[in-house]
Amino acid sequence: MNVTGLRTGAVIPTQDTRPRRDVRVLVVGAGFSGIGAAIRLRQAGVRDLLVLEKAAQLGGTWRENTYPGCACDVPSTLYSYSFTPDTAWSRLFAGQQEIHAYLRATAERHGLGEVLRFGVQVRGARWDPVAGRWLLETSKGPYSAEVLVLATGPWHIPRHLDVPGVEEFSGPVLHTAQWDQSIDLTGRRVSVVGTGASAVQLVPAIASRAAAVHLFQRTAQWVLPKPDLPVPAAANWLLDHLPRSRNALRAGQYVLQEGFGYAFRHPRLARLLETGARAHLRLAVRDRLLRQALTPTYRLGCKRLLTSSTFYRALAQPHVHVHPTAVAAVRGNEVVGADGTTARSDVLVTATGFRVGEPPLARSLYGSGGRTLHDAWDGEPQAYLGTTVSGFPNLFLLLGPNLLGGSTSAITVLEAQLAYLTDALAHLDRDGRRVLEVRAAAQAAHNAAVQEALRTTVYNSGGCTSYYFSPSGRNTFAWPWSTGRLIRQLSRFDPAAYTCDAPGPVPSPATAAQTGRPG
Repeated sequence: MNVTGLRTGAVIPTQDTRPRRDVRVLVVGAGFSGIGAAIRLRQAGVRDLLVLEKAAQLGGTWRENTYPGCACDVPSTLYSYSFTPDTAWSRLFAGQQEIHAYLRATAERHGLGEVLRFGVQVRGARWDPVAGRWLLETSKGPYSAEVLVLATGPWHIPRHLDVPGVEEFSGPVLHTAQWDQSIDLTGRRVSVVGTGASAVQLVPAIASRAAAVHLFQRTAQWVLPKPDLPVPAAANWLLDHLPRSRNALRAGQYVLQEGFGYAFRHPRLARLLETGARAHLRLAVRDRLLRQALTPTYRLGCKRLLTSSTFYRALAQPHVHVHPTAVAAVRGNEVVGADGTTARSDVLVTATGFRVGEPPLARSLYGSGGRTLHDAWDGEPQAYLGTTVSGFPNLFLLLGPNLLGGSTSAITVLEAQLAYLTDALAHLDRDGRRVLEVRAAAQAAHNAAVQEALRTTVYNSGGCTSYYFSPSGRNTFAWPWSTGRLIRQLSRFDPAAYTCDAPGPVPSPATAAQTGRPG
């Protein structure tokens, strides 16, 4: 998107002769957030909406991540929509293919085919204060929307290994979020960089067929056992025929997850969890030196809590080698650690996570003052209740800044936000207004309270660095209170925190006809 006049707001999109498609609500992204938004908006009576997805199919992170062993680390019953829960999950923690199939089936069940537009990449957007609409440039022509919902998620842009020589590695280089299924790891020497959530799933899955696995660990991680068991057919029958049993199971899993969250907000209690994690490590790894290398030096919960009952056992195998060092360089077919360690490798896998700090469109999303979202945040993403941003009218972020953490299900947070979104649109309809924008003072006060509350949590005081933090050291990821409080705060739209404009001009007959239905 070519633009001019950034300071004055005179943002000019590239010329496109294709007809513009106008809708009331435009959702960008068709993963869990986008599909959930489309369903909830339609249930609330919003029929004039579209969902734009750059890929050829829906699924988001569950479409993109196909590495061996990929699965959810939240119980399946909790990691699903409360309004579409009746799925016969095969395991307590579903795998990638099953979750992706659930999303496709849910979209079909709710008839989303008529609002989904695949192969449409949003290149940029700007707020037009005169029209009171977002104007978007996409790969399939221009769109406009009264309300723009970013459902691109925080786990979207892969973070690649950036060391000298990596581009000259003699074999394939794979990021876990960009897996190449045509590459066979059988009998090959594989180096894995990173020990986060994807690595603890990947390493056990490939260790059984690789000739050697070299795991480069910059920081040891806390790992608790994962009770990943098959779900018997009888249990699924019971859940299907007794809805209250499914609700009870979901509630029980929610309480268990909240127990972890309570410990993270009271770091002394995290020591109890550490005792269990140390016992898990001791039982799986008999080698004292290896246990020492795998033992973290920070409080449990400071980084994302990992769960696996197979990771430590895989590392204890004789052909799996743990290198407790960062990667400094790559030379030909050798991966070189910062401590001088070298590992000859046929395949290099980077399990290095994602650039969580901002949405993919942040650099090309221009608000009412002509600034991009990236410039407005200046390296420190923040929003009101993680959902709306001052200077960006009628924009809603799903799973935005300071909403998540190391304990709860992202779907629980998402559904609370969707209730807030639909209530906000209902408020506009009731008052006959067109535009709402969160007040800068309300946003600042909320974020000051968030940062103050985070100060004593394990996220901030646990003695580690993580993707929770911006380069300046501000925690822009975690929610410092209970999920219950989050749900309560998002349960009702608070108009006092917003400015709303007066009713706009009546559209011309041509415009009314143009915006009457999705394009």
